[in-house]
Amino acid sequence: MTDSTESFDVDAALAALTAQVEPLIAEHPDAVIVGVETGGAWIGERLHAHFELASPMCTINISFYRDDFSMVGLHPSVGPSNIPAEIDGKTVILVDDVLYTGRTVRAALNELFDYGRPSAVKLAVLVDRGARELPFAPDAAGLKLDLEKDRRIKLTGPEPLRLTMR
Repeated sequence: MTDSTESFDVDAALAALTAQVEPLIAEHPDAVIVGVETGGAWIGERLHAHFELASPMCTINISFYRDDFSMVGLHPSVGPSNIPAEIDGKTVILVDDVLYTGRTVRAALNELFDYGRPSAVKLAVLVDRGARELPFAPDAAGLKLDLEKDRRIKLTGPEPLRLTMR
């Protein structure tokens, strides 16, 4: 593995993601955005503000739903989800920063369905880095990369947002 760090243009990736989410919002104007803590929430907040949605911005903390929880132990950001919007019968746009194995998406769906039964869940990610272990694909992705398993991509923020790969 290389020690070099590479940066990506977050604004360009966010603009591409916003353009792909736009038809989803047009088709489902009562959509609810749910951002996965923490990076997905940062991206979700930007999408929510851009589209000026009537429903409140929601966040979801998936720490207790991770299937690797016993291996990694208690994560310091364990906290409650914040779902003030009604999601029953609504289209939920689930937002995450990086889609990799699909395990975060699986955990987010488990947590989300504790709050209700959406009519559909659309997945929007800032980065799709490939190498899935579970059968999930994004409905919208700002940046698509094909990375080797030893490469890591990370979003830091919230201000400014920065996307780096090691």
